[in-house]
Amino acid sequence: MTETTRTEMAMTETILVINAGSSSIKFQLFDAADGTLPVRLRGQIEGIGTTPRLAVQESSQDGNVPLPAESGDGVPGALAFLGAWLRERLGGAMPVAVGHRVVHGGPAYDSHVAVDDAVIGTLETYVPLAPLHQPNNLAPIRAIRKLLPDVLQVACFDTAFHRHHSELADRYAIPDVLHREGVRRYGFHGLSYEYIAGRLPDLAPGIAGGRVVVAHLGSGASMCAIQDGRSVDSTMGFTALDGLPMGTRPGQLDPGVVLYLMDKGMDARAIERLLYRDCGLKGLSGISNDVRDLLASTDPRAKLALDCFVYRASLAIGSLAAAMGGIDGLVFTAGIGERAPAIRKAIAERTRWLGFDLDEAANAANALCITTPDSRVKGCVIPTDEERMIALHTRDILRRHRSA
Repeated sequence: MTETTRTEMAMTETILVINAGSSSIKFQLFDAADGTLPVRLRGQIEGIGTTPRLAVQESSQDGNVPLPAESGDGVPGALAFLGAWLRERLGGAMPVAVGHRVVHGGPAYDSHVAVDDAVIGTLETYVPLAPLHQPNNLAPIRAIRKLLPDVLQVACFDTAFHRHHSELADRYAIPDVLHREGVRRYGFHGLSYEYIAGRLPDLAPGIAGGRVVVAHLGSGASMCAIQDGRSVDSTMGFTALDGLPMGTRPGQLDPGVVLYLMDKGMDARAIERLLYRDCGLKGLSGISNDVRDLLASTDPRAKLALDCFVYRASLAIGSLAAAMGGIDGLVFTAGIGERAPAIRKAIAERTRWLGFDLDEAANAANALCITTPDSRVKGCVIPTDEERMIALHTRDILRRHRSA
């Protein structure tokens, strides 16, 4: 980085966005002084807990930076290194706010919030509802609160976009006392769906105000019915286990299976490990949880896993279309949705009855529009950007804090 670039970055207020996992931290730094929030740099710390390394992309340089040994002490050590690295890049300055993806906002939060001790305490109670994600989402919040206690931190929830569903969509057929305790359908991947809904008026104006099913297909997979830009229903429910088969999660499952496993002697923690880590594509195939591996394999178990994924996805599209009384558009996003033409083609073949007519050449090219001109249902491929949504919400809460 040149001295001029470093000086320019130091003079500009920035917002840091963190999306933390169990062994990696993805981050982006946004220019907060510009209303469009241009990205200053983006990167990822990988190998946390083993051999951590920082991979970064910025206008002046790209590359990999090995982290010192002391930064290998989990998320706090990695964040301490990242903070020092950013301070050097920003000429001594630090971000004015940090936004975090938090998977579960539970019944307490239907919108994104500034973090304080009470918020952290409440979010900790939702760890059992998202054991793969919530602890990793909260770890950097705690670490930054300790390192930089005066920096505003914002929790942005994957559940918030779905919190205005009708009661019919979110109720389980259980006693009311459990519903009032918060046992209800929440839905997830809301930051991704919110981003797609916001992009539709520019990229696909013909369906932006209509009935759209968005398929967020990645290692975690779900679908959402969006009508006139608002979430109507989602395949995920109380936890991120429900709905479609995923990389290591089963998706829709008869609750009787859990009772059966309990009768077989498995305790809650063993069942949790099974459902979150050993099911889905990994469990079906016995090979891998990665669609790329399964597409490349000649093992019949790989084909079975992919066929099950496509079959369940097709059923979900029909169900979500029913929730809206029809369908005008189908949008694919996230890793599989954006970069697996074979999966999109297989889903398209099963949803032809809805009026989805695939343009195979456009689909193979990962084009924006992948349906023929006369297709009744318009199909699109739109890359998602959860980090930008987090930056936008963090900016808005920062402005409210300053005006107050």
